[in-house]
Amino acid sequence: MERSSMLDHFAEELRLARATSGMSQTALAEALSYSGALVAKVETCERRPSLDFARRCDTVFEADGRFERIQRRISRETVVPWFRDWAGIEQEATALRTFEPLCVPGLLQTEGYARALLAGGGLFAPDEIEQQVATRLDRQALLTRDRPPLLTAVVDEYVLRRRVGGPGVMREQMEHLVKLGSAFPRVRIQVVPIPAGAYAGLGGPFVIATSPQGEDLVYLAGQRHGQVIDRAEYVRQMVEVWESIRGEALSHQQSLNLMTEVAETWT
Repeated sequence: MERSSMLDHFAEELRLARATSGMSQTALAEALSYSGALVAKVETCERRPSLDFARRCDTVFEADGRFERIQRRISRETVVPWFRDWAGIEQEATALRTFEPLCVPGLLQTEGYARALLAGGGLFAPDEIEQQVATRLDRQALLTRDRPPLLTAVVDEYVLRRRVGGPGVMREQMEHLVKLGSAFPRVRIQVVPIPAGAYAGLGGPFVIATSPQGEDLVYLAGQRHGQVIDRAEYVRQMVEVWESIRGEALSHQQSLNLMTEVAETWT
């Protein structure tokens, strides 16, 4: 995969800041609470810096957000082209309603689950997998910002029971969902139970985003493409589909209880 020009820029700025401060890689690693090996890899563009790493660099070097700004531009460059439009909409949304019948939604995935999911098909090279995992985790920062969107996620019960990466990965993922649904008041997770049988959600996954202006947009994801739709009639129809799906789902608390139970089965 082609290397991001902003990745080179981040590495250059990091090397310059460290040299100006008279710090060795070991000293910087200690100040950042990261390993020296990771600092070395970031400086040579072998490893993409995380948002947390960038923020710590800003603190250590008193860089007034410079490293975070570069890191966010890296994230935009490394998002696959067909996802870029939606990635921007997602970050600006005041509310997100997502339905997923096949796997845990990206905003709710653990690192282990995301990596196992991307590696499962054998379609991506190791560096591509790591890059996509990092990008996916960076997207999740919107859940912890000062004014996060109201995220309502509905998943099919089969998502909880489909093995991705092994029992340890699945148990961690289930516990993560319970934690998000319990500790984050603006995250609501519901499960459509298996006895629901045939329901509107079997038509496939989708997300409805509400913009700061109050307009709804629909995102449909495919194997290698994504489509943002803003046609009023289509959006109205998808809102109806969403309401139909939620009508089949367990309540938020019932869903958390089910996820807790399922976590115990992944041993």
